[in-house]
Amino acid sequence: MCMNVFTHHNKLRLLQFFVIAMLLVSVMITRLFYIMVIKSYEYGSAAVVIQERERSIKAPRGTLYDRNGVVIAGNKAVCSISVIHSQVTDEERVIKELSERLSMDEAEVRKKVQKVSSREKIKSNVDKSVADDIRSLNLAGVMIDDDYKRYYPYSSLASKVIGFTGADNQGIVGIEVEYDDVLMGINGSINTLTDARGVEIEGAAEQRVEPIPGNNLVLTLDVNIQMYIEQAAKKVMEEKNAKRVCIIVMNPQNGEIYGMADVPEYNLNEPFTYNKDDIPADEVTQDDLNNMWRNFCINDTYEPGSTFKIVTATSAFEEGVVSIDDTFYCPGYKLVGDRRIKCHKTVGHGAETFKDGIMNSCNPVFMEVGARVGADNFYKNMEKLGLFEKTGVDLPGEAGSIFHKLENVGEVELATMSFGQSFQITPLQLMRAVSAVVNGGTLVTPHFGKYITDNNNNIISELQYEKKEGVIKTETSETMKYLLEAVISEGTGKNAYLPGYSIGGKTATSEKLPRSSNKYISSFIGFSPAENPTVLTLILIDEPEGVYYGGTIAAPVVGDVYSNILPYLGIEKEDIE
Repeated sequence: MCMNVFTHHNKLRLLQFFVIAMLLVSVMITRLFYIMVIKSYEYGSAAVVIQERERSIKAPRGTLYDRNGVVIAGNKAVCSISVIHSQVTDEERVIKELSERLSMDEAEVRKKVQKVSSREKIKSNVDKSVADDIRSLNLAGVMIDDDYKRYYPYSSLASKVIGFTGADNQGIVGIEVEYDDVLMGINGSINTLTDARGVEIEGAAEQRVEPIPGNNLVLTLDVNIQMYIEQAAKKVMEEKNAKRVCIIVMNPQNGEIYGMADVPEYNLNEPFTYNKDDIPADEVTQDDLNNMWRNFCINDTYEPGSTFKIVTATSAFEEGVVSIDDTFYCPGYKLVGDRRIKCHKTVGHGAETFKDGIMNSCNPVFMEVGARVGADNFYKNMEKLGLFEKTGVDLPGEAGSIFHKLENVGEVELATMSFGQSFQITPLQLMRAVSAVVNGGTLVTPHFGKYITDNNNNIISELQYEKKEGVIKTETSETMKYLLEAVISEGTGKNAYLPGYSIGGKTATSEKLPRSSNKYISSFIGFSPAENPTVLTLILIDEPEGVYYGGTIAAPVVGDVYSNILPYLGIEKEDIE
């Protein structure tokens, strides 16, 4: 009896053991199925990640060309130096050699070499000769990859327009950032197999994905014209000890910008080196650099002064409230409300026609004309000429104009606006408005982009820009060209006269705020040929010392510039009586 009970008990224990064993086997089989079948792709991918190391191959950035195919921004072959911690066999030698040859602080190199990571970058943009020298040392764990660095063959030429890139070859300012999506390529990669310790397996096959170069951009900019205007700007800035000098050259028919200078420029190959000696190098702040990179032609506004009389006169002809032969009288001032507003000629111009008034740049004449136009019509015509909107230029950071609200414009505000004060616009907004005045009434979009080409310089696309036709009447445009040519041949702009060429234009001398500062911006805007302009030029001389009248110091600069660029552009001399 006892034996039967014991035997039965053993059988139960064996059965329990068998059930437990079967359960464990089932769990193991289920787990293996889960790992080997259901999770096979995920774990396989993870294994590849562990066993592979990816290195990026940087794509060449697209080239910037001027309108004639001259390279103004290209790529220079450089190298990137990095270390793989697990593969370094002689740590002290690696630290010593890299710090010496890369001219880096030994403590900084040591920190990077000793960092436990799959790959640690030591330095990028290393000259190829230096990289080849390091490569010849055969330092275990030191990796050298080919790279590209942006290179500007003309150094500071058009720096405020072109801009520059960062260490990753991504655009930071100027054309470089505006067209970043065009110029940036697609990086490639190299995948290498490693063992469990992260050491690359010698002789193992590499997987290589080739980089795709960025597209190229052909600009409307002309290197030779840019050189002419920068040379002229530097000369007058030094002669007048001015704060800055800006010159813009544009085709008023289509908005193509041939040149844009904002002197002093800066070195595009060393964009973080300050371009003035008024601040010690160790005290230069980020704000100082931002101001150095800033392009006054589009990023800042100013009171245009008498060059804006072109807009006032255009509004008057559009509204039919003035004719060329209308007579006026200038006693040297005009009473507007409770204000006595002076003419630049304090003794007055006396009796004069409207043609005389624009030739003499007479403020009382234009205050009277502005009053005839009225605030509503004045604002209507300014809107037509694009002065309440940005120009749409293909550069970042364009500023907008600053005007009184129409309901706040009284007779004093209207009077001062009529001769270019009490509001602010950008220099390029003035260029755009005057282009419409002299090209027959088409509001163009100023621009630098012309074509996008591929790596073989085949044209992918021709860039298009908005135009608005008929913003003013053709008759108004013809009248204004006639009057503005008279300003050069007989009036305040005679210093821009160039024998054999018909030139129209307008001078300005605007007093900066606060008025008591006695600081001025001298300017001149001129175009040629007068009958059918293909070149429009604006110069601004900011805070000149000594004589500061636009007709005296700004107009002759444009005359000098035109003596070079008009023949260069194939504009032939005329038989002008």
